[in-house]
Amino acid sequence: MMARKNVFLVVWIFALCLAGDAGAQGPDISKPVDDKMQAEIIDSVTAALSEVYVFPDVAKQMERFIRKQYKQKVYQEITDMSAFAAKLTEDLRSISHDRHLGVQYVPDEYFARLAADTLTDSARAAELAETQDDNFGWRELKWLPGNIGYVKFNQFADSKNAGGTAIAAMNFLAYCDAIIFDLRENGGGSPSMIQLISSYFFDESVHLNSFYIRKEDTIQQFWTQEYVQGPRMSDVEVFVLTSSYTFSGAEEFTYNMKNMKRGTIIGETTGGGAHPVTRRGFPNLNLGISLPFGRAINPISGTNWEGTGVEPDIAVPAAEALDVAVIETAKALLAKTDNEERKFQFGWIIAGKEAVRNPLRMTPEELQPFVGTYGPRAITLENGELYYQREDRPKYRLIPMGNDTFMLDGLDYFRLQFGRDETGAMTELIGLYDNGQKDGNPKDK
Repeated sequence: MMARKNVFLVVWIFALCLAGDAGAQGPDISKPVDDKMQAEIIDSVTAALSEVYVFPDVAKQMERFIRKQYKQKVYQEITDMSAFAAKLTEDLRSISHDRHLGVQYVPDEYFARLAADTLTDSARAAELAETQDDNFGWRELKWLPGNIGYVKFNQFADSKNAGGTAIAAMNFLAYCDAIIFDLRENGGGSPSMIQLISSYFFDESVHLNSFYIRKEDTIQQFWTQEYVQGPRMSDVEVFVLTSSYTFSGAEEFTYNMKNMKRGTIIGETTGGGAHPVTRRGFPNLNLGISLPFGRAINPISGTNWEGTGVEPDIAVPAAEALDVAVIETAKALLAKTDNEERKFQFGWIIAGKEAVRNPLRMTPEELQPFVGTYGPRAITLENGELYYQREDRPKYRLIPMGNDTFMLDGLDYFRLQFGRDETGAMTELIGLYDNGQKDGNPKDK
């Protein structure tokens, strides 16, 4: 989550690690470091912390600790700059527990590109093109059965560049009855994108978050926008998927929606990084610092998620979060409708996802009675599983749902139900459709 930019660091910021892993190092890129340089680095790092770090008392504790480590020659055997930066990061975090805080080796070429006469318009355009090639982190956008929207993006890119992509996504989803935001692989980003996306879900401007800036002793507020391009979705059900990787700006969006009771959070407790961060570079030392300079203040809770993360409303492993979200979304929409066709559709969705989440195990002996030919439809038992095929069409594996009903793996709109006689023998095969229609064939003699 970056609330402001340091012009001196616009380029090499991309060499530093993603939020939550600011101390990681690049592969085999470093230079030697000796005792004297270690002392200079410690002086520079502690001066920056003293000047800017969000908690002055913690900055002093970190300084005392790494100076003690140096004095006790803990760093003496470290002769590689990247390894030393990684160790400093480890030691600083052992005191602050701040995953936004980190030190990293930065090669000369990154600093050279920052010189005023080399940071040209073409260089800036090349950097923008690189982020465009990544689609600003946007990954998936689709419509799901039940008129449920799904969107996955892995960063909150600055709206100055990525706003058009976000607006297009929001307009694609505009007429969905519910939206699932998948932030399980989102490591954070810019408050401007949080503002933009959040603005679609409120009719009036609302206070989202504030940052206390320690150095200036000021507070910067963030509100939803008065105007958005396209329809607002203030009555749309919102679900947010999280994982332990979800971090920083992605946590802010999650925390905001949870505290405003505007969304249901499903998944894992998030990473726990609430501090806005800037970057500071020291070209003479080939050093860069990821430096938290403030703290978030939620207008409802009066605090933030630093160190604790955002707890989900429904806790499930991240890998299961989407299936659970679809179930919960369908339940929420089912409760809101009086339309019988819609009720049937949501019931269909819920039953299907529940069958996937809680699979019914059946032995080959239990499956054998279903085998046979039912007019143009054939049921076979292969390697302990049932398969369905209609004439020369594709073959589908069957997933038991109970009550002699089966889903087709890879075909959501169609299911099969078997009919029995009074002795329990199979007599017919009925095709069930998600629109409520049915068709059947008797079992061949």
